[in-house]
Amino acid sequence: MTNSGASQRPVLSERESEALRVSLKERAAAIEEMLSRLIPVSDGPEARLINAMRYATLGGGKRLRGYLVAEVAALFGSRAGSSSEEGAYRAAASVEMLHAYSLVHDDLPAMDDDDLRRGQPSTHRKFDEATAILAGDALQTRAFEVLAEAKTHPDPAVRLDLVRALAQASGAAGMVGGQMIDMEGEGRTLSLDEVRHLHALKTGCLIRYSAEAGAVLGQATPEQRERIVIYGRDIGAAFQIADDVLDATASAEELGKTAGKDLAAEKSTFVALLGIEGAQREAEALIQRACGALDIFGDRAERLRDLARYVVERRS
Repeated sequence: MTNSGASQRPVLSERESEALRVSLKERAAAIEEMLSRLIPVSDGPEARLINAMRYATLGGGKRLRGYLVAEVAALFGSRAGSSSEEGAYRAAASVEMLHAYSLVHDDLPAMDDDDLRRGQPSTHRKFDEATAILAGDALQTRAFEVLAEAKTHPDPAVRLDLVRALAQASGAAGMVGGQMIDMEGEGRTLSLDEVRHLHALKTGCLIRYSAEAGAVLGQATPEQRERIVIYGRDIGAAFQIADDVLDATASAEELGKTAGKDLAAEKSTFVALLGIEGAQREAEALIQRACGALDIFGDRAERLRDLARYVVERRS
């Protein structure tokens, strides 16, 4: 494992990278299967809507948020083939639906106006704007429906905690509020603190929730849950900084979406304010702090530490 210390650049070894790759692939496949089950094919009059929901949700993406739910839940005892693992993958699919809804709406002409998502036409390009809006609406409501169902967890208090936390992370005080701030910030210079706040809401809240949801499912102690929240918050911030760096340095082929959008929209980003090297240093410090929050879990949290380092090393 990489030595701790903010001056050390978090680098995945070949062994760690391979172990994480296998873990990500296995959990992504399980999440994909669960999503397909939870959004089944329909031949009824609502088929076009269902097809758009499945198009927006299935067949792509790193499943980072869903991975966090399942991996953190496993930290607290969800076992392969157990009912607790089934619940973890349901919650993982739920957050992926919520994330997919946000991407469908973000890509609309009224928002970021992007024609590409995961290397494919955006949902409104594949179908039409009205269908894309309705598909996003339906994915959002389905996400909460899944969390509220007894199959996700037998304890109603746990399910209520999941619903409440996701609502807070995705609403006006979270993801949606961040999107509004982002849109209003186009064409003007925000301070570094304002950019941090913007991205803590727009991107960070849902990643933080994903980690916390695993702790909620595992009925972690207050101290354990707090450590997981710190971890999720810091890798969420680092993820957005890495996104800013990628937007400035990667190609559309690598990203699977239009590159250079932030510069074209005159957005204030970590790269614009700190430069590429300064942004990378900030992300690395966040990853070191995130990994430090996992110390109480010992070696059992190794994949989570690997994921934190992957967040700043990825090229897509």
